[in-house]
Amino acid sequence: MPMNFHRKLPIPQEVKKEFPLTERMLQVKTERDEKIKAVFDGSSDKFILIIGPCSADHREPVLEYISRLRRIEEQVADKIILIPRIYTNKPRTTGQGYKGMLHQPDPEAKPDMYKGIVAIRELHLAALRDFDFTCADEMLYPENYRYLSDLLSYVAVGARSVENQQHRLTASGIDAPVGMKNPTGGDLSVMINSIVAAQSSHTFLYRGWEVTSDGNPYAHAILRGYIDFAGRSTSNYHYEDLLRVEELYQKSNLKNPSVIVDTNHNNSGKNYLEQIRIAKDVVHSRNQNDTIKRLVKGLMIESYIEDGAQGPGEHIFGKSITDPCLGWEKTEQLILDIADKL
Repeated sequence: MPMNFHRKLPIPQEVKKEFPLTERMLQVKTERDEKIKAVFDGSSDKFILIIGPCSADHREPVLEYISRLRRIEEQVADKIILIPRIYTNKPRTTGQGYKGMLHQPDPEAKPDMYKGIVAIRELHLAALRDFDFTCADEMLYPENYRYLSDLLSYVAVGARSVENQQHRLTASGIDAPVGMKNPTGGDLSVMINSIVAAQSSHTFLYRGWEVTSDGNPYAHAILRGYIDFAGRSTSNYHYEDLLRVEELYQKSNLKNPSVIVDTNHNNSGKNYLEQIRIAKDVVHSRNQNDTIKRLVKGLMIESYIEDGAQGPGEHIFGKSITDPCLGWEKTEQLILDIADKL
């Protein structure tokens, strides 16, 4: 038999009932959602930083990192909205390696999907309850989105998922901004088509239900670079690239034309220190051109407590176990520099 069925997992409604939001948390979530959506519809000129570890690995360092974001936000809140990355699913090109907290709440233990569901919900709850942060996560599995749907203020659809029909249709039924990354091959028409789909209404099958979505007017582009025909990392965050995306938006008649620039991945060639230069370059482009300033709503930055990444068995607190990240000192200075240049 090609699949071994272990157990039936609880439905999202049951998990939400067991781990609910308080009235205060609901109020904070509502206020945060309004402020973030206002950036994407153009009624706010604040700049968004979606920032945090490549993947959430352990609860304690993630919450320590978020506590530091809370302190720095108090200094830049007049210009910047910080959205912590709590990425609890990790896409793997070959299917090998650490797949995220949803699979392994303990990275050194065997996968346990029920414990993972509880762990990721409790982590997002703690960020909201203790630090007033609603966060971002990647929608790797569309059917699992509902476990966190009442907690997330931002959702990303990755470069390997953006062509998938179920991701596009699920994005059309999400009441939060959803960023659609350009695919790994770099074809921007694929990204634009995914935004068209996400902004449209659909009837489709979801978790055993026939559902109809309203369409998501806040679906938008994330530029993350790509791999060219020779297998080389190629960036797409430059001045001319941004104007090209603006042209595609104008031809498509999409609502709320918006771009988030991912400063890592193929834009940096996975050289995490390059994120500092790329972030400043994008802010400079915005300052040189009003069209780009209206279009580019923010940046996505991979950052943690310690610089770089660690190997198996090192157990360094707050150091990525997946892709290398900026450490806190560099992150703090970068946030202040961005705020100063906005």
